[in-house]
Amino acid sequence: MTNNRPWVRKYDPEVPAALEYPETTIQDFLIQQAINYPKRSAIVYSDSSITYEDLLIQARRFANNLIRLGLKLGDRVGICLPNIPQFVTAYYGILMAGGIVAAMNPAYPQCELDFQAGIVKPRFLIGLEQNGIVLSEITSKQQIDKLILLNRINETASGNNVVSGEKIFSFSRMLIDCNNVDGLPSINPDQPAVFQFSGGTTGIPKAAVGLHRNVAANVIQFKQWLTTMKDGEEIFLTAIPLYHVYGMVIGLNVGIAMGATIVLVSDPRDLSGMLNQIQKYAVTFFPGVPSIYHAINQFPPVKNGEFDLRTIKACISGSAPLLQETRIQFEKLTGGKLVEGYGLSEAPTATHCNPINGENRNGSIGLPLPDVDCKIVDLEDNSKELKIGEAGELLIRGPQIMKEYYQQPDETSLVLREGWLCTGDIAKMDKDGYFYIVGRRKELIKVNGLQVWPTEVEEVLIKHPSIKETAVAGIPDPAHGEIVKAWVVLNDSASIDLLELQAHCRFSLAGYKIPKQFEIIDSLPKTFVGKVLRRELVQEHLEKIKKQGA
Repeated sequence: MTNNRPWVRKYDPEVPAALEYPETTIQDFLIQQAINYPKRSAIVYSDSSITYEDLLIQARRFANNLIRLGLKLGDRVGICLPNIPQFVTAYYGILMAGGIVAAMNPAYPQCELDFQAGIVKPRFLIGLEQNGIVLSEITSKQQIDKLILLNRINETASGNNVVSGEKIFSFSRMLIDCNNVDGLPSINPDQPAVFQFSGGTTGIPKAAVGLHRNVAANVIQFKQWLTTMKDGEEIFLTAIPLYHVYGMVIGLNVGIAMGATIVLVSDPRDLSGMLNQIQKYAVTFFPGVPSIYHAINQFPPVKNGEFDLRTIKACISGSAPLLQETRIQFEKLTGGKLVEGYGLSEAPTATHCNPINGENRNGSIGLPLPDVDCKIVDLEDNSKELKIGEAGELLIRGPQIMKEYYQQPDETSLVLREGWLCTGDIAKMDKDGYFYIVGRRKELIKVNGLQVWPTEVEEVLIKHPSIKETAVAGIPDPAHGEIVKAWVVLNDSASIDLLELQAHCRFSLAGYKIPKQFEIIDSLPKTFVGKVLRRELVQEHLEKIKKQGA
């Protein structure tokens, strides 16, 4: 399989099987587009904009001031900001100064942020002034040198500081021209650029180290894959969080590399606001997650024709399975293509995608990108490669694969083996090279030793007309080892008989795969980018059982 690359035959004609990867850093894309399109808007946010020329000037000033404050080559800098222009300025400024970006979710509670800071040990931390007290406490506990705060209310100047001290600096002061540095360092593409937080295959939090060349390679791959996009002409809508590797690479880096105008959305839950931005700026590319496309499909003003979304050419859906019904309805609304892709923090960010113009196969994560090799191996013996159609662990090799997990050699050795990344995802490949995710290795359910993949059960349940969303997981059982449990969210005003649900499953599933327990809930726990947190559901179940036993 790995030598023949059958998937190449299904590429769009404009996409070659192999690409050239120049010795490029991430910031080189911004530098080049500031030359190509100096007066074009690079970033739009809340009806204000910044040109490529000015973005580069601000990033350089930020970099110079970081160096003035003591940043050294290879120092980590934590960014704890939402999708606002200052994230972009700080991101490129850190890279230009030779630092490493460690982006954090600004909505995390203090304990989570403190834990992440403890993993990467940032030299500097950047955040919102409104979170200043929390960030100041983290700065003190983790012995962070400098805390740079941004006033979210007046984003060009700092207001009344909620915290103060010799370690605290104003973000706006970082954009003042600085002349007392020797110049920006020369950055090698083999230097680390980003630390991306990941649970990996073991679930233990760690930081995946992406080199400049890893991220740049993925940007080059996706620029080629987006066959309907033209440099200097596109409008990206980036609602995916920039602290997430998906938003950072596809929503930001690819957009900058194409000379696109990037419309930032900091709160995608405000559907009206986001849809107004799509319509106002004539957005052409909209990477997202299935839940956001589904929400748009169901939004009453959209159904009533109050928004014109037909400027959208293409959308990439990731982070969770894309239902066929969601895709078809969204494509009818926009006239554009909605294709599912696949990626992970350890290969920042994408490795697979359905063709933009070619065949978009339902339920498939698509084809490996140029220069990406894949193989499916036996779960017990990863030296044994499986045949077409057989399910096993997905292994990936390509130019975007991370270097390592930061300061975790044992964890690194579990997932990087002879150049192959062991993803922990269970997949299969059809004869044409389209790949399908069956489940996560750690989420495999074993009923009397027989394997059940949560997604295969979920795909059956979601076809029931009363079910809006569902999640399936294994729960401990003394007689069978594990049994299958399903958590179900019903459509508005719908009701259902649980025996009817089991009968619905019998048409498509073997007996041991049919859920033995069902629980109707109001909503599924999810990450910000739409991944269902099955572990939380199982944990809640176990806690209920424990209480009942007490």
